[in-house]
Amino acid sequence: MLDEPTSQNPFSPRTDEEQPNRPINHPSTEKGLGLLWENLVRMGLGEAALRVGSGLASIALILLVVWVMGNFYLKGEVNSPQTSAIAAAPTSTPQVALPAISTELQKGEMFGITRLAQLRTLLPSRPRFEIGKYTVQQGDTVIGIAEKYGLQPQSILWGNYDVLFDDPHRLFPGDELRILPVDGLVYEWNAGDGLNGVAEFFGVTPEAIVDWPSNKLNKEALGDYAAPNIAAGTLLFIPGGEREWRGWSNTFIPRSNPGVAKLAGPGFCGEIYTGNVGIGAFVWPTTARFISGYNYSPGTNHRAIDIGGAMGNALYAADSGVVVYSGWNNFGYGNVVVIDHGNGWQTLYAHIMDGGLLVGCGQSVSQGEMIANMGSTGNSSGPHLHFEMIHESYGKVNPLDYVTP
Repeated sequence: MLDEPTSQNPFSPRTDEEQPNRPINHPSTEKGLGLLWENLVRMGLGEAALRVGSGLASIALILLVVWVMGNFYLKGEVNSPQTSAIAAAPTSTPQVALPAISTELQKGEMFGITRLAQLRTLLPSRPRFEIGKYTVQQGDTVIGIAEKYGLQPQSILWGNYDVLFDDPHRLFPGDELRILPVDGLVYEWNAGDGLNGVAEFFGVTPEAIVDWPSNKLNKEALGDYAAPNIAAGTLLFIPGGEREWRGWSNTFIPRSNPGVAKLAGPGFCGEIYTGNVGIGAFVWPTTARFISGYNYSPGTNHRAIDIGGAMGNALYAADSGVVVYSGWNNFGYGNVVVIDHGNGWQTLYAHIMDGGLLVGCGQSVSQGEMIANMGSTGNSSGPHLHFEMIHESYGKVNPLDYVTP
């Protein structure tokens, strides 16, 4: 008996036996994974799940690479034909004799790079607040000492009036000077002084004096600034203070009244004189032509030029005129001649040698006439001519601007 033919829906799935070349994929598994993914998405974990999956895949890939490298490349099992040929080729290594190195130290030696000992250490510049001390050495000048400490020359003079008396020529080896911390001056307090008045006189504020550390002033203990509790004789530093020069300096001595120079010393002339009048042009006053010592320097109260030379060199009248001072000067100039030229000008010749004065009071002289011999009297460190020019209207000037060498 023949089997009855069966009718089959063409759209129904075929059995596994009818699809031998198709992989088995059970509907229940696909449905389960789909439901799982849908649930993760609904819970908002879809993106996190993707990240976790990507991370696991990356870790697996890295582990695979490590395994391959460890089992093949690092063990030398993967060789190219070229590397194999090179490895098989015989090699010869040249024998190089190296010098023997001794590790034993000789006496006084050290391993490494040696460093030379520095005998002088340069410290960085830092602010100074205390007044220091300096002993003058042979060859020092006020200008040189000031430059050494970064000060203006006048601060050396104003800080040491009791030693130098505003005269740079009074500087001698062995002198002990105060070195101010910054530019300014030293003031000795007097009974009856007021802080406001002292500060105004020197062009600063009272606070500048009170607040400076080295002055050691206590604001609470000072009391009234008009009559502060500061003991007479106390030395105070006035930072930034300025004052007029003190001490004697040559002033204009008119031929009509030369007696005004009486305080300068015994060389003053006490009578009225008339005589030669200059032409207003000036010649070089000595034989040498070089500056020795101080040049014209208002900052050191040196309003003159020091012309070098030898003891006894001739000194000449720079222009025609009348002698209004001839003799010793009590303020450091030594032997001096002053000539009034009758046209508003006067010239001064200082440090003349003893016995070297060749002209006297009231004598008329002509331009270029020999009037004295060079010396080193007064405050002088060697033979030279201290030469000043002064005009009755505008005071002392730089002779180098007027004298023809």
